[in-house]
Amino acid sequence: MLSAGPQQLRLLSCVTILLFFHAIVAKKDLKSACSTCRQITDNFNKGFDRTAKQNFGGGNTAWEERKLSKYETSEIRLVEILEELCESSSFDCNRMVEENEELFETWWFKRKTKNPDLHKWFCIETLKVCCPKGTFGADCTACVGGSEKPCHGRGVCDGDGTRGGNGKCSCDHGYKGDLCLDCMDGFFSAERNDTFSLCSECHTACKTCDGPTSQDCDECKEGWEEDDQEACVDVNECAKDPPPCKENQYCLNSEGSYSCKTCDKACSGCSGAGSDKCRSCSDGYRDVEGSCTDVDECSESEAVCAREHQECVNNHGSYTCVCSAGFHEQDGECVQAQQQDPTEEPGSPEGSENSHEEL
Repeated sequence: MLSAGPQQLRLLSCVTILLFFHAIVAKKDLKSACSTCRQITDNFNKGFDRTAKQNFGGGNTAWEERKLSKYETSEIRLVEILEELCESSSFDCNRMVEENEELFETWWFKRKTKNPDLHKWFCIETLKVCCPKGTFGADCTACVGGSEKPCHGRGVCDGDGTRGGNGKCSCDHGYKGDLCLDCMDGFFSAERNDTFSLCSECHTACKTCDGPTSQDCDECKEGWEEDDQEACVDVNECAKDPPPCKENQYCLNSEGSYSCKTCDKACSGCSGAGSDKCRSCSDGYRDVEGSCTDVDECSESEAVCAREHQECVNNHGSYTCVCSAGFHEQDGECVQAQQQDPTEEPGSPEGSENSHEEL
């Protein structure tokens, strides 16, 4: 027997990958087909309720009911319901309805009385694109935990109610494991047997625990530490040396953590929020009765705006020198703005009134 060469091995790998890809797509398509079918039957039931009190709406109703049967069981009512099953943009829905119009007619006229559940008759038993709730896959196998209580009521069974999926459980928050009976980190088992589990959240200080209090922690969360009574207590990061925050920030402790806040602009270093928590005052501020207060440089005995025709404008932590009214800055000096003759029209050159006399 000849051994497989590199080319044959590559071909075999490609075929394997292709088959695996098709299997994934097929499972997805089976779920999608069931979703489409459920949408159709749900909309059919809505249409059935919507048309419950209608009739032929015109002409000789007695004759129509006698010749065409009552509207309640008429083909006209069926057509009206079918026309409203799908959005015009839903290709899969419209295709499924068009391909199975005869089945709808069969159910409507011959099966509805004995099989009133359209979803069960159409999607599960006839098209076989769905399964009963709590089952999955080609053979409608019961989900983990049983079809009555998939995943023991603590999760969602993959493919539940469809012909796709693998039946594995996606557990609810707080639960883990193939059976969704175990508790994830941060939760402890308050009650447990072979078919039921109740997981309750640990104390906020615990990473893992076996009870509800901070003394029941098996391991403390980051930002917490064990004290002399073997309870997890908050670490005050703000009391550490060196402090965790930058020079012009203050530390604000919180349970299990901390945050750094910017000091008031009046402060050069601070121990908390506000201008009364400054370690020292910023330039342009001075300590007044324990609080850093803006210095009004414009009111100082020595003028800070020394140039001629300048005025001082105070602002927080500083001041600004501006030219007085009627002056503007030019080359670093305040010069008087040129005043216009009120009798002269704006923009007209001197002697313009005589500019056409010689013409």
